[in-house]
Amino acid sequence: MPARLKNNYDKEIITKLMSKLNFKNKHQVPKLIKVILNMGLGEDALDSKKLKVCLEDLSLIAGQRPIITKFKKSISNFKTRKGANAGLKVTLRSDKMYEFIDRLVNIALPRIKDFRGLKSSGIDNSGNYSFGIKEHIIFPEVNFDKVEKIRGLDITIVTNSKSKEGTLELLKEFNFPLKTKNN
Repeated sequence: MPARLKNNYDKEIITKLMSKLNFKNKHQVPKLIKVILNMGLGEDALDSKKLKVCLEDLSLIAGQRPIITKFKKSISNFKTRKGANAGLKVTLRSDKMYEFIDRLVNIALPRIKDFRGLKSSGIDNSGNYSFGIKEHIIFPEVNFDKVEKIRGLDITIVTNSKSKEGTLELLKEFNFPLKTKNN
């Protein structure tokens, strides 16, 4: 069974965006390609127990197992060694991506303390939207009692939109709590 948000996109959002963005063909409408979750671990990446806990937490959040990223270069000022663990990364596509966005918008983001919305300035020239979350415990899948340290999480939403306006309208249709410059 396809994700609820995917059905909503196919049945309602495409027609709304076609009228808003003045497109004549439904294939011109921006759509989500993938969602990338990234968790940098810093000093904790060297400790295998802490790495395993972070791996379990991120796999619960994403619904699939993340990969361990490695440093490409040795940089003495940052105390990094080539080939050492740097963090965790997971890429979500298709139904898992839509289910994650549904949980993110409707459950996780409202749980952030003093939340006033996401900045719309996170959209780059390629039409991708990136933002960070300071606490990974906002996701209900993570058991708060077992968490030793609260970690941050970077989320990048990749779209096929060619403009910032197209991406902004797409995210608004998915009910992202974006704050614009005038409010």
